[in-house]
Amino acid sequence: MSKLYLDPKQVSRARRAASGIADSLQSFILERTTVAVERTVLRLYGLDGVDADFVPLPNVVVDQIKEGGQLARGAARYVINAAIQRGLTVQEIGEQVADGTLDLLEIPMADEATIREKGTELANASLERIRANRRKREEYLQTLGEGPQPYLYVIVATGNIYEDVVQAKAAARQGADIIAVIRSTGQSLIDYVPYGATTEGFGGTYATQENFRIMREALDEVGEEIGRYIRLCNYCSGLCMPEIAAMGALERLDVMLNDALYGILFRDINMQRTLVDQNFSRMINSFAGVIINTGEDNYLTTADAVEQAPAVLASQFINESLALRSGLPEEQMGLGHAFEMSPDLEDGFLLELAQAQMARELFPKAPLKYMPPTKHMTGNIFKGHVQDTLFNVVGAMTHQGIQLLGMMTEAIHTPLIHDRQIAIEGAKYVFHNMRRLGDEIEYKRDGRIVKRAHQVLGEATAILEEVEGIGMLEAISRGMFADVLRTMTGGKGLHGVVKRADDYFNPFETLLRVELGLEAITR
Repeated sequence: MSKLYLDPKQVSRARRAASGIADSLQSFILERTTVAVERTVLRLYGLDGVDADFVPLPNVVVDQIKEGGQLARGAARYVINAAIQRGLTVQEIGEQVADGTLDLLEIPMADEATIREKGTELANASLERIRANRRKREEYLQTLGEGPQPYLYVIVATGNIYEDVVQAKAAARQGADIIAVIRSTGQSLIDYVPYGATTEGFGGTYATQENFRIMREALDEVGEEIGRYIRLCNYCSGLCMPEIAAMGALERLDVMLNDALYGILFRDINMQRTLVDQNFSRMINSFAGVIINTGEDNYLTTADAVEQAPAVLASQFINESLALRSGLPEEQMGLGHAFEMSPDLEDGFLLELAQAQMARELFPKAPLKYMPPTKHMTGNIFKGHVQDTLFNVVGAMTHQGIQLLGMMTEAIHTPLIHDRQIAIEGAKYVFHNMRRLGDEIEYKRDGRIVKRAHQVLGEATAILEEVEGIGMLEAISRGMFADVLRTMTGGKGLHGVVKRADDYFNPFETLLRVELGLEAITR
């Protein structure tokens, strides 16, 4: 029974509208592919490395096919054909394309059935590595266990992967459950994935497959030392969303930030490009057992948190519907929201509590990702620590799934190791002492908290029904989310979107549809 007395009929209206929005978008998505999707196919086949100019081999191969006007048929077709006709591995094909000795479009085509059979065979073998990673995670969880929810989520962001390892291990020993490695500033806007271990990121550390491997190995080591599995998080939003999702699956990441709307609104990535990329990336995340984090919390950094609350909820409903169409179960949907109302607002705590409790009731299986105050942090570390504590109290009372810990030095500098320790100690104190507080509380039917929840749900439902009527892409163009306007043809990456041909071939997508029970969702 809802503690907020939410009307089930209105909740059904909201979900019905979100489902209509998602259906319309899915039809649009499944008619298209992108350069990032095709590079992901090659990475899943095992293609890695860079050419003499440090251009990643997946980019080199996909660019050759695209420049030849054949990407609409799928990169897999031409790479698998070369493997059949020339007896080469996928890695050898990439290296020969890079050194100029192989043109994939000049090789005579094998018959369609042979290409599809070989492509599917190799794809199945590649997916087994991801299956093995999922089994390894489950084995660790059974033998080591993990901390209770809400998971304590902290960030490391030195720019140097080896220094990140030092800080991540310290945070794990201090009590963190999830370590998030922030990406270097601007990486989401580059249309390739950097290669190898990196030590010179700015504002974060580059997301590379080698960096993922290094950090995964370090967290397994410290997890075995302390007797608790430590989850690893990174970002797969941006122009390389599905590629980084694949890298995360191959290196056993556990949590990935994955939200097209975040990229559209806050990184000005073209909406067509990132919606297509998001669909395939979420299929990979689902198969790999990765929890996604969505970016609704970011709306509140550009717009008023009280006014934008209905848009945040509407976006959560849309993200849920889109995630289901990518095969992602509710248990892997870390839908985002944030404690971002002004501390000067009278009874702001009550409004925050209403929003968090409502999210918990509406998405009961989701490991909700709850973000700390950042917008209204001033550099006053004492007041900041109080703000973070109130945030933790709401998290405890409403049983959030993932608590991204605030730092008292927010707005001053990147947190130092002792800043993080203080944040973890404060959160553990609140969660331990208030573990079952939420179970003991009932809300007044005519009180401020209940009225606020009803207001936000009602306005969110109205937004969803309006968006269903005009279409999601048009709604974004009108600035209905976060007060940010984007257009269908604006932003970065549109050049990388291609309409699929009738004989388009992506064996990984086909296999994942079967694995995830999505066979009924077609173009």
